[in-house]
Amino acid sequence: MASIDVTATGDGQYRVVVTEDGDASEHEVTVPKGYPQQIGVADVPTDEVVRASFLFLLEREPQEQIMARFELPVIGEYFPDYEEELPGLLDRG
Repeated sequence: MASIDVTATGDGQYRVVVTEDGDASEHEVTVPKGYPQQIGVADVPTDEVVRASFLFLLEREPQEQIMARFELPVIGEYFPDYEEELPGLLDRG
């Protein structure tokens, strides 16, 4: 299983390092203001939302295919079930 390290780097900005099988990838993620409320996870710390989002992505693609820089809502453009599946991943956290 992958290790996912999430660090806040600024207002709505996160650095994510994914390590799996000795390989690491680094990602810059932006969480737009109000997005957690919009998708119904306002009561969850944003870093946990980012981490769960990477769990979601890693279930669907290898870490090397995850974009190096993106805004969290973009995930839903590629995977329409993202916002629906996210609460279950937060429970697994």
